[in-house]
Amino acid sequence: MSLDPKLLEVLVCPQDKGPLTYLEDKQVLVNERKGIAYPIEDGIPVMLVDSAMAWPPDAA
Repeated sequence: MSLDPKLLEVLVCPQDKGPLTYLEDKQVLVNERKGIAYPIEDGIPVMLVDSAMAWPPDAA
């Protein structure tokens, strides 16, 4: 499932307000600066700080 490109233009990391990288195959939005990713569940980005996970996954 792909996200709307207009939505991707406005989404930012809630922690540092910087841009995110969309990885469609993994269904995550990645903040490489902080080494975290936000999951996308049923096509909806979960942009809660508590939902962020370490990125890449094996870096935890």
